Amino acid sequence: MEFNQSRAIELLRAGCGIPNAGFRDGQQEAIRHIVEGKGKLLVVQKTGWGKSFVYFIATKLLRESGSGPALLISPLLSLMRDQIMAAQRMGVRSGSIHSGNTLEHPNVEMKLRGNEIDILLVTPERLSNNDFRGRVLPHLAEQLSILIIDEAHCISDWGHDFRPDYRLIARIPQALPGNLRLLATTATANDRVMDDITNVLGPDIGVMRGELSRPSLLLQTINLPTKAERLAWLAEQLPEISGSGVIYTLTTRDAEQVSSWLRSQGIDARSYTSKSENREELEQSLRDNNVKALVATPALGMGFDKPDLAFVIHYQAPGSVVAYYQQVGRAGRALDAAYGVLLSGIEDVDITDYFIDSAFPTRQEVSQVIAALEDEPNGLSVRQIESVVNVSRGRIDQTIKLLSLESPAPIAKQGPNKWQLTTANLSKDFWDRAERLTDLRHKEQQQVQEYVALDTGHMEFLIKALDGDPESVHTPNLQLLSTNVSDEAVIEAIEFLRRTSVPIEPRRQFSPGMQIPMHLRAETGRALCYWGDSGWGNLVRYGKYTDGRFSDELVNASARLIQEWAPQPPPVWVTCIPSMRHPSLVPDFAKRLADTLGLPFFSVMVKTDERPEQKTMSNSYQQARNVADSLGFSQQLPLLGAVLLVDDMVDSGWTLTTAAKLLREHGCNAVFPFALSDTGKRQG
Repeated sequence: MEFNQSRAIELLRAGCGIPNAGFRDGQQEAIRHIVEGKGKLLVVQKTGWGKSFVYFIATKLLRESGSGPALLISPLLSLMRDQIMAAQRMGVRSGSIHSGNTLEHPNVEMKLRGNEIDILLVTPERLSNNDFRGRVLPHLAEQLSILIIDEAHCISDWGHDFRPDYRLIARIPQALPGNLRLLATTATANDRVMDDITNVLGPDIGVMRGELSRPSLLLQTINLPTKAERLAWLAEQLPEISGSGVIYTLTTRDAEQVSSWLRSQGIDARSYTSKSENREELEQSLRDNNVKALVATPALGMGFDKPDLAFVIHYQAPGSVVAYYQQVGRAGRALDAAYGVLLSGIEDVDITDYFIDSAFPTRQEVSQVIAALEDEPNGLSVRQIESVVNVSRGRIDQTIKLLSLESPAPIAKQGPNKWQLTTANLSKDFWDRAERLTDLRHKEQQQVQEYVALDTGHMEFLIKALDGDPESVHTPNLQLLSTNVSDEAVIEAIEFLRRTSVPIEPRRQFSPGMQIPMHLRAETGRALCYWGDSGWGNLVRYGKYTDGRFSDELVNASARLIQEWAPQPPPVWVTCIPSMRHPSLVPDFAKRLADTLGLPFFSVMVKTDERPEQKTMSNSYQQARNVADSLGFSQQLPLLGAVLLVDDMVDSGWTLTTAAKLLREHGCNAVFPFALSDTGKRQG
């Protein structure tokens, strides 16, 4: 097909809303390459260059010439929302199929069959959906004009954003016509990732690669070891920055904590995580500058499009330079100057170590899952596997996902929810790849630490790490932000962290179908802190493992929390969870807490036998079994009414659940759990 230059410019101007807009360097050439069918193409261009304009304009031109629809594989739902809006402005009719819009699937499929959709957007996970592969993909393949793979670095064995289902993309081109137009796009691809992409998509793929420098970005790294120091810095510096932006955290808990702190300081911030139910609303609030900042996990990641972001600040260092470049590159795309600040703390490496070391299942986890399936030739659901192996639900899901994506796969799905073994054995390549990639990620982590230690030359470092040319770097005329924080702000942040309590939600069922009766459940409880947190967490750790006694400071803080909590009906006495390993630790603390609250303390429960520690039990089934029938009474209950049930740590929650059931069976009308620390490991 011949490329229509004047029509392409019309579409560009309609899409961006600028009457005299022109193509950026390389955009028109990429569109021409695709439209004229000159072969596969990989476009590597920095965030904001306009990669989506390339595939939307190419799609529209091909559709106007009578070609079939395009298929766009895109990793994030937030990215899809931006892409659909851009497509509408150009008159491109789009539809999407993903887990978040299941009610719309029949209508989208009907429009697809009626030739009323120009481009279909799907997540990579849809490629592993049997229904999509069996019903939608074959019909689409018959008339497909372009296969577009966005964020193509995810094709790499390990790009910066590891999405296992991207491995299935390797099989899609093989099932489609050899002359099919294929466009892959990404902003972040070093030589290693480029090699991975070409190995998957074929050595005959053409490459268009732009420069990586971001002249509007002022990059800065600031080491502030404690969370309190970083919270204080944010509170003092954000008001000094004009405009709105994004603050990235490594965990959901931190995103919620940072946004709560900023609001307490009069700064309008909202948390954005995979658990946020109003993500579209939050994104729009930031686009409209109705909030100062979204405090986000990588759930926002590649998927957010706001050209005038004034800052991107990282609360902790991410796991790789590639990830950092992708995220910080969202700032200043349509501004002359913007801030990209990386704060780093003592917990960064521990968190990224956890993500790296847990990315692949262990040999023991794989062996347990396969052994469970061997014992059941008719297959097992994930819940059934969970009931017979000491592996967490998340790790089971991950093990099954990665094993099912192998070729040949040692397991396969049977029916809607069961898994069976196949005749294939797990290849040695699986473990070789896991070892190689784990080692690679640790090297990437070390590279981030080198970046953190820089005083100058930040953009040059990033470009060199991405195998670009560091000679063409320009920096904006912008003043560096202060690296200092006031003592007063740090003290206030510490007080904030120490005021934060953690709800202990009651367990509601022993196993699927086995509800805990309402009259035997615990009430919603409280924990003073998360284990190891900057507020009280370290003091709890010291008391348990170093001093062998919890401090009076923890007693007083716990008493204040309980008084502010004011559970109803008010507890009339205090008891505690017994322990054979530390027989006096918790009773001593609970007795002093009761005295401070002015309540009587009675140690009424005993351990009937020694069990493994709950932290060695990896899922809810094993945790419940481990604690079942392990508690009894040493005496009749001296008081009925409501009771405060004290423990030092809450891990699975099953010990407190079992103790509460026992107390309620013997006449207590309410049991309120309280723990010094929550490990954060409870599962639903």
